[in-house]
Amino acid sequence: MENRWAETHTDPLDACVYGSRLLGREPDLVLHGGGNTSVKTAVEDVTGRAVEVLHVKGSGWDLASIERAGFAPLRLDRLRELLTVPDLPDHRMMNELRCALLDAGAPDPSVETLLHAALPHPAVLHSHADAVITLTNLNRPRVEEVFGDRVVVVPYVMPGFALARRCAELFARHAGERTVGVVLMNHGLFTFGEDTEQAYARHVELVDAAETFLARHRPARRPAPPLPRADHRELAALRREISSAAGHPVIVSRHTDPATAAFVARPDLADVAGRGPATPDHVIRTKRVPLVGRDVAGYAADYRRYFEEHARPGLTMLDPAPRVVLDPELGMLTAGRRAKDADIARDIYAHTADIIERAEALGGYRALPAGDLFDMEYWELEQAKLRLAGAPAEFTGEVALVTGAASGIGRACAEALRARGAAVVGLDLTPTTSSTDYLGLRVDVTDAAAVEEAVARGVERFGGLDVLVASAGVFPGNTPIAELDAAAWQRTMAVNADSVATLLRVAHPLLKCAPRGGRVVVVASKNVPAPGPGAAAYSASKAAVTQLARVAALEWAGDGIRVNSVHPDAVFDTGLWTAEVLAQRAAHYGVSVDAYKRRNLLGAEVTSAAVGRLVAEMCSETFACTTGAQVPVDGGNERVV
Repeated sequence: MENRWAETHTDPLDACVYGSRLLGREPDLVLHGGGNTSVKTAVEDVTGRAVEVLHVKGSGWDLASIERAGFAPLRLDRLRELLTVPDLPDHRMMNELRCALLDAGAPDPSVETLLHAALPHPAVLHSHADAVITLTNLNRPRVEEVFGDRVVVVPYVMPGFALARRCAELFARHAGERTVGVVLMNHGLFTFGEDTEQAYARHVELVDAAETFLARHRPARRPAPPLPRADHRELAALRREISSAAGHPVIVSRHTDPATAAFVARPDLADVAGRGPATPDHVIRTKRVPLVGRDVAGYAADYRRYFEEHARPGLTMLDPAPRVVLDPELGMLTAGRRAKDADIARDIYAHTADIIERAEALGGYRALPAGDLFDMEYWELEQAKLRLAGAPAEFTGEVALVTGAASGIGRACAEALRARGAAVVGLDLTPTTSSTDYLGLRVDVTDAAAVEEAVARGVERFGGLDVLVASAGVFPGNTPIAELDAAAWQRTMAVNADSVATLLRVAHPLLKCAPRGGRVVVVASKNVPAPGPGAAAYSASKAAVTQLARVAALEWAGDGIRVNSVHPDAVFDTGLWTAEVLAQRAAHYGVSVDAYKRRNLLGAEVTSAAVGRLVAEMCSETFACTTGAQVPVDGGNERVV
């Protein structure tokens, strides 16, 4: 491990912020909110009296991006008093920690605050270093062989008061002049120093020693052939089974990188993967074990037995669906309520698989017993977090595909669906930037092969398809029928109608697998019920796609798929309407631009956002009993009414 310290800070808390970020940016040390850090200082309170303060990482902050506000300041003398009581249940401990804060607006202190207070050093850093955890998760741990008397070893105890007391006791008994850290078995590494820079340097030294030792024993990676392309219909069906076990829709992402391909090809995959996570806090994200194979019902039944064996009175079982699926043909699938959750499970299990392989080369991987892992999974503090989380957004766990997603109505539809919790695959000729819950793909919707490829990529990323919004369209300009250009006519029909037929054909088997039923919304036009002169190609193509949607509603109702259309009109915040064109049209009618925009019965300005909100609502439970409908969004048009 490389020492990356390169700054000078005179303020101890600023130095702690900097050192925390250095740790947090190393995925081999800290993943997704893991780890915690602290620094002890002295401040004057409102009375002018000097007070010793422990600034400790606050709950909910990520070390990779933490700021000064992310540290909770607590009275150190009160924390030391708490360490003298014989017992302190977790909920009472957290209450006492909040009462010890100097700032009522500070975040909740880390559950390991008392451990930081127990270590008699100004600066303390804690990580879940993969290399150190590998040394602890062995049939014959090698911690003392690697570190000698530089660390105090603490047997596994759940985080909280009991761990802090046990660590304080063992540290007082075994720490010596050469001691620079504490190794918590199956949990991670603490280092300390006179300042954060020294604590960080010691962290680097110990992790590097562990990595050097492991490098001498690292197994040769078994070469594995690339995993084949999965049938996206099978992935969608598997997602439906996982969603059914979870009791709600989930995102399922597929991972087929070379390391994953090699791991799932292991002949002992079920054995090694079935031993448990590398560190118990991972159980919150990955469950105790992954599903090996595709028997989701069998996994759920095993989970129920696990719960019944270890449950205490008053506990409510969490959902029994797997969060990680390992399969020799599929690779690794990770599941979560949101794409972010599935990605976290991926990151954690990728590191777990590496730890398992290195541990197996050193005599055998061993995780904690199931009872200890159950205690973490059903820890009262984690249960409290779940209760406080609130209800998820309506489309959480669902996947939408939107065409024409880079601008105008298509972009507004994508934004409205994302705002209500959906993950979105956006297709457009103009490239769009992807993010955790958005996959932007450059696709010509008239290219059937490209559309099929894009849909398959969307399924690999998010697991299936629940919502389809056909918004891509072109308007060839005002041209009388007598002057129609054949190529323009064909292009308009290809984009506005033919491409939707292709998309519906490709999407149908996926929409059939949607956990809460598939939904399709076709963005048509006011020109369907009320065409205008000079728009023959546009009006005919939108009429054709509307008729296509009506037939789909008839054919697909038995599959639980509802298909509806919207008819927008005069949506002026799209690429079609430039300021120059708007001014010309307003002048033609002898009105201002603002008046021209509001030429409808309600005098309303129809925006892309208004269309997007309606489209999203039509995918909601509000329209659960509606299919085959055509809904205008035009402010009221006397020719239509």
